[in-house]
Amino acid sequence: MTPPVLTPKSSILIIGAGTWGCSAALHLARRGYENVHVLDPFDVPSPIGAGNDVNKIMEHKEIKESHKDARSVAFATCTRAALKGWKTDPVFSPFFHETGFIVSGSTSEIIEHIKENEIDPLQGDFVSLETAEDFRKTMPPGVLTGQFPGWKGWFSQKDAGWIHARKAMVSAYTEAKRLGVKFTTGTPNGKVVALIYKNGDVTGTQTADGTIHRADYTILAAGAGSDQLLDFKKQLRPTAWTLSHIPMTPEEAQKYRNLPVLFNVSKGFFMEPDEDKHELKICDEHPGYCNFVTDSQNAGEVRSVPFAKNQIPLEAEARTRSFLRETMPHLADRPFSFARICWDADTVDRAFLIDRHPEYSSLVVAVGGSGNGAMQMPSIGGFIADALEGKLQEELRTVVRWRPGIAIDRDWKSTQNRFGGSDKLMDFQDVKENEWTSIANGESKL
Repeated sequence: MTPPVLTPKSSILIIGAGTWGCSAALHLARRGYENVHVLDPFDVPSPIGAGNDVNKIMEHKEIKESHKDARSVAFATCTRAALKGWKTDPVFSPFFHETGFIVSGSTSEIIEHIKENEIDPLQGDFVSLETAEDFRKTMPPGVLTGQFPGWKGWFSQKDAGWIHARKAMVSAYTEAKRLGVKFTTGTPNGKVVALIYKNGDVTGTQTADGTIHRADYTILAAGAGSDQLLDFKKQLRPTAWTLSHIPMTPEEAQKYRNLPVLFNVSKGFFMEPDEDKHELKICDEHPGYCNFVTDSQNAGEVRSVPFAKNQIPLEAEARTRSFLRETMPHLADRPFSFARICWDADTVDRAFLIDRHPEYSSLVVAVGGSGNGAMQMPSIGGFIADALEGKLQEELRTVVRWRPGIAIDRDWKSTQNRFGGSDKLMDFQDVKENEWTSIANGESKL
């Protein structure tokens, strides 16, 4: 079926009001599309969306000449455009904090991996950190009190820092609404339960209240939930990570302002406290968790199915506190005030998936953030709009295309070249009911 001619008056339906959905809605409205409608089962910001977070890392670096390949060039193109948006777009610029970024490791294997893949002495402004005192000097006195056993790192202060993801997403949503985008959120009205097909094409969606939403074009941008609506032929694997917050006094929060991001490739990372609640967010680093269940409706296939939970496994809490003992031991035993699991969708090669569907010409897929989606918020919607209009630049198109061929023999338990913990992908099915934190009123089990 040949899709309708795309015009400013074409009806465009976006499934998902998260980071990429809101960005796509904003860019389409800015391009003059007058009939854009976004559906999501939750109000913005979604409590299960990866972008509903106080902070995310934003880092852009040019590629080492020895490591230039199609995927790395495409990713650099995306992050370069995102950085420009974070610095110049008034919808997003208030939420970018260019405080710098420290990448580090604490085993010889990881340190060599960083040197080989991350650091180019001919580019950037990297400063080598060789001792615990070197690390301490990157922050105000009394912040980094740990011994940093075996740590080596590199500090860059340019084009890197953190973003307030939640506020940026709400800003994009607010501006898109101002420009005329319609949002239907909440369950059942905004919860898409099925795509609608007619004459071999997608012609809209059905929501949980039974409403059929017809559209000339549909954009599927539902993050980790996308593969519940479409067969991605193993291209997506919903994967979760773990985060927690530590409460701080207003005085402490002021002392910790404008800190560079401290990221250990196999231990974890943190950045400055949230300015509203005065909470310090810490993430333990690991290859991720899946929730593998048997899909009885699909020949017994095993797949990872996302779920929401404002707790983390006790093993994740233990990893977090171990990271703190090496960096900020004065905070290592402080009770957590909040924790949750955070879902994203991994592609096989961790490149994004943004393309017209090869069988359904009116359907655009915009998924596969692979742990790097939130930082793309200012510009990713423009690339999604380009894919809809059929003018995505070649260096991107060949990398982010629909590519089930590389997923045929996919190893669902691949670490995807991530490190930390036991250096294995973990399964929430292996976490017993009593092996989760129980965080309420600032109390945790450890």
